[in-house]
Amino acid sequence: MACITAQGMTGTARLTTRSPCASRTLHRSGSARRSCVVRVSNVDEAKFPEEVLQADKPVLVDFWATWCGPCKLVAPLMDWAEKEYAGAVKVVKIEHDSNPKLIAKYKVYGLPTLLLFKDGQEVSGSKREGAVTKPMLQEYLRKHAIIAQFAANQCSVGGQPAGAVNFVGV
Repeated sequence: MACITAQGMTGTARLTTRSPCASRTLHRSGSARRSCVVRVSNVDEAKFPEEVLQADKPVLVDFWATWCGPCKLVAPLMDWAEKEYAGAVKVVKIEHDSNPKLIAKYKVYGLPTLLLFKDGQEVSGSKREGAVTKPMLQEYLRKHAIIAQFAANQCSVGGQPAGAVNFVGV
């Protein structure tokens, strides 16, 4: 069980959840937000088949480079997506310069480039080049049915939806 203390404008609330990966924190607005600790994986050509093509859920791939300014803007969104949709999508990053075979195979011409993979295949029409905002990323995932799948796959723990927030004391 996870326990989180959150301070808001009107005081401190202690929150508990039934699943550590579905933990929530109280935002200033009073809404609960997920704060599961997950990391975006860096994948290379050797690990690509295992991490992406053989994954048991859809994979969002972010092609990036250290010298790419827009890639640095997108990086926090990839971390956000990995946390927000942890049960529905896996997020991986592939560094452009050290993975030329993947760059050639998937015809990555601009950076950053996002691609979705599902059941070992590139999702048709999912290639997206250039920086994105959070609403643009949400629309991209919605367009390719990742967000809808996420909502449908929410499990329950002990009769409550995973991530249900119990207010212990205010």
